[in-house]
Amino acid sequence: MGALNKGRHLYTAALLLCVYCTAFVISKGGTGDAQPGTQPAVQSTLPHFIQEPEDAYIIKSNPIKLCCRATPALQIFFKCNGEWVHQNEHFSHEYKDFNTGLKVREVMINVSRQQVEDFHGPEDFWCLCVAWSHLGTSKSRKATVRIAYLRKNFEQDPQGKEVPINGMIVLHCRPPEGVPVAEVEWLRNEEVVNSQTDDNIDTRADHNLIINEARLSDSGNYTCMASNIVAKRRSATATVTVFVNGGWSLWTEWSLCNVPCGRGMQKRSRTCTNPAPLNGGAFCEGMSVQKMSCNAPCPIDGGWDEWSEWTICSSQCERQRSRECNSPAPKHRGKICEGNSEATENCTDGQCTQNRKLLHDVKPQSVDSSNDVALYSGLGAGIIAVGILVVAIMLYRKNQSEYGVDVIDSTALAGGFQSFNFKTTRQGVSLLVPHGAMSENMSWEMFLVISLGETSVNTLESCEILLSPEVMYGPPGLDLSCPVAMTLAHNAEVDSENWNIQLKRRTQGSKWEEVMLVEDESTSCYCLMDSTSCHLLLDQPGSYALVGEPLTQAAAKRLKLAVFGNMEGTSLNYSLRVYCVDDTPHAFQGVVAAEKSRGGQLLEEPKMLPFRANTFSLQVSIQDVPQFLWSIKPFTTCQEFSFPQVWCSNHQPLHCAFSLERYSPATTQLSCKISVRQVKGHEQILQVYTAVGKTEKELVPIFMQTDCTITSQTGPKAFKIPLSIRQRICATFDTANAKGKDWQLLAHKLHLNRNLGYFAKQQSPSAVILCLWEARHQDTADLDSLACALEEIGKIHLKGSRKDQDEQETDLNQIQESSLR
Repeated sequence: MGALNKGRHLYTAALLLCVYCTAFVISKGGTGDAQPGTQPAVQSTLPHFIQEPEDAYIIKSNPIKLCCRATPALQIFFKCNGEWVHQNEHFSHEYKDFNTGLKVREVMINVSRQQVEDFHGPEDFWCLCVAWSHLGTSKSRKATVRIAYLRKNFEQDPQGKEVPINGMIVLHCRPPEGVPVAEVEWLRNEEVVNSQTDDNIDTRADHNLIINEARLSDSGNYTCMASNIVAKRRSATATVTVFVNGGWSLWTEWSLCNVPCGRGMQKRSRTCTNPAPLNGGAFCEGMSVQKMSCNAPCPIDGGWDEWSEWTICSSQCERQRSRECNSPAPKHRGKICEGNSEATENCTDGQCTQNRKLLHDVKPQSVDSSNDVALYSGLGAGIIAVGILVVAIMLYRKNQSEYGVDVIDSTALAGGFQSFNFKTTRQGVSLLVPHGAMSENMSWEMFLVISLGETSVNTLESCEILLSPEVMYGPPGLDLSCPVAMTLAHNAEVDSENWNIQLKRRTQGSKWEEVMLVEDESTSCYCLMDSTSCHLLLDQPGSYALVGEPLTQAAAKRLKLAVFGNMEGTSLNYSLRVYCVDDTPHAFQGVVAAEKSRGGQLLEEPKMLPFRANTFSLQVSIQDVPQFLWSIKPFTTCQEFSFPQVWCSNHQPLHCAFSLERYSPATTQLSCKISVRQVKGHEQILQVYTAVGKTEKELVPIFMQTDCTITSQTGPKAFKIPLSIRQRICATFDTANAKGKDWQLLAHKLHLNRNLGYFAKQQSPSAVILCLWEARHQDTADLDSLACALEEIGKIHLKGSRKDQDEQETDLNQIQESSLR
């Protein structure tokens, strides 16, 4: 091949030399020897290129043509990659330019795909033209020849996301590798997104689509379209949902009292329409209806005052007297007095003349007889009224003593409570000491302590975990005559098929001993398990905790997830810290306090994630960080906690940090997502959208500034049933009667009808039931359930009474109605 190329070069050089010599001989002749039409003056210049070869791309297997045109030119040859192209591969011809009259030489060559693929050099395949004239040579520009292609797979597909209205939308797209470089355009629902006509949209930043303030119309399916001269490619479709969180409307006016007379209810309402939630936005939090008690004034019928004294006798032989309807005056739609307010009578015993005529005498006998009839009629009516009143009072007292109507009088029940509103969050730990638990002449200083140290778990079995904090109450020598009620928050997804949950107590040797299984029944202790709390009745001071043993891999405990952020170091650095703690109020309290001290800002309302006992780890990753605005350290975008770290955390917070740096101080917003997921399990997304600044030191929002999770239930503001009401309830239900109205019926109506053997051994079962009911409702201070239970008991008793005492039905109905308003 080398000899062949060398021979080709020699041949070409000889040919060019021969042509040059011939041209020289012709030019040496006189003007008489010149050929007609020649222009010696022009032929004596260097070649000038009219057309130079242009860069080209080979598409598929189709060769491309490179072309040169020059004047004046005796010969034109191509040189590719430093080597002359054989003259047999040239296609040349000469013509005369009609505008200038000059001769133009045009030369073309073909370049195949194989030639370009076979070339291996430090630069792309290239060719140029060399043109000869009498005075020398001229070279054209280099033209590169490349094989065009476009890969199929995008280097980065856009990802779907949910964005609040007015939030920033950033969709990333990195097109496939290609030659020439692919151009990118965006489609929304198959229509081209035009940033030229919409100032809210920017598509100039590294192929990304940026919508500065999301609108509802920006929801849709987005596709990144990449194309060059070879092909077009479509990315995966990303669904963007712009959602609107609901907002409350203004409260309506309070409604009228729902009863015409006595104690009733009135309410007001609001709707989640300001705005209404759209596209999966959060519904309004809080109550849509508020109720409060009211007292509608009952009608008061009017009553007559005493008659006034008679007036003096007039010239008309008459006297008058009057009375007013003021004893009492009619009020609130009460009836006015019946009868006349004035009376007139003759004052001369018929001796007066009127209209010049003598009035007839009235016989005394008739007057006397009519007065006697009226007197006896009045006495009879009075005796009958007194008899009816006595019977009614006796029946009322009989019902009252037999049933205890005063106990179910919810008017007195509600009035006995102090109105307070200081408990706005779910309390983690509380202790209720009922009235009478201590002797009146005794005084104890009690305490309640939450243990957060690792020592609280160092003696548990390897398969057991703490589901609640370890709580100790005392003092140790406390002598109580009835049990106290302790409430512990827990973080278990309660399911008896997946969990074995026990109440344990720490011994003096710092070992745990089992008190009872929460699902079992015991006469020494009582456990009532709710979805987030466990209510205990205890009569022995000490340290207690709920301990769980998973029975299946489906057993789960709740994790609370939260992300905090603030500027750190220089004004360009921003730190995101993601916390995973057990979902109990006290466990998160330390995180809030620590972040508040360092100026951390809560960037998203905490969310709950169920973490299952399937031995898979927990992954925390940051996504959708605007790459053209922020940078993040490599290999830190995904961090992981092992299964034992999370499962056995025992209320100790786990956290990881992401350090970001903004490219410019002008960047004032950060939008990204934090994904927290258990491998092969559930996932939660924390959406971060915040404004950043150089001196940003915002505090934790007010809804996360919780009170102390230890609540004293001995103060004046404690939620408790008034003592007088409690005593009457206990007196009514502690003694069984023929009607079946006893403490077991009370427990059933208060939904505390399991482990009744524990209540049976108490001196006052009703008092212990009410103590447990108070502990269960301390967060809401809800009297409705107690009032409803008493009302249902009243209806049961009333139904039984109708069989024996039909004549009392009306009276009992009225008593029941008035007492429950």
